[in-house]
Amino acid sequence: MRTAEITRDTQETKISFKLDIDGTGNAEISTGIAFLDHMLQLFARHGFFDLSVTAKGDIDVDYHHLIEDMGIAMGQAVKQALSDKAGIQRYGFFVLPMDETLATVAMDISNRGYLVYKVDCQNPQVRDFNIHLFKEFFQAFANEVACNLHIRLEHGEEPHHVAEAIFKGFAKALDMATKPEPRLAGQVPSTKGTLSK
Repeated sequence: MRTAEITRDTQETKISFKLDIDGTGNAEISTGIAFLDHMLQLFARHGFFDLSVTAKGDIDVDYHHLIEDMGIAMGQAVKQALSDKAGIQRYGFFVLPMDETLATVAMDISNRGYLVYKVDCQNPQVRDFNIHLFKEFFQAFANEVACNLHIRLEHGEEPHHVAEAIFKGFAKALDMATKPEPRLAGQVPSTKGTLSK
């Protein structure tokens, strides 16, 4: 079973994060940030991940701490669930259209954390939420799971569409990268023989 359970408790946030990589897309999400809940529900559904997430944070101050810490928790959960990464495809990518928006997401679960984030959205506000904060989420995820993660907005104007295309593309790319590759016969997908420190 490729599952994980992460608890993060700081003076800024309290997070409980449960993940089943081989799920069916079920999600129970409550973070106190409605737009983040929506993005995580999309992520679960389109990546076929089962998620159970409850979180509280100092969102009366700013959304930054909770957004970043959610990325940390998700990265830790994926890393825990994949263990030594034996038998996974390792690489994943997806180009996702949504109306006027097109987003590209590519990743290598390589044990090297690196984010390239090229998202220039001129109008970043969805109600009181600034979608530019999602860069902090993806940076934290890439650092914790230790993957190369490239996210590029090819074009797009409506900020809800931009964020949704990115999260759906991220889900599809992660689903591809974590899928078992039967030809590996349980071996690690690296000529070095390891994807762990």
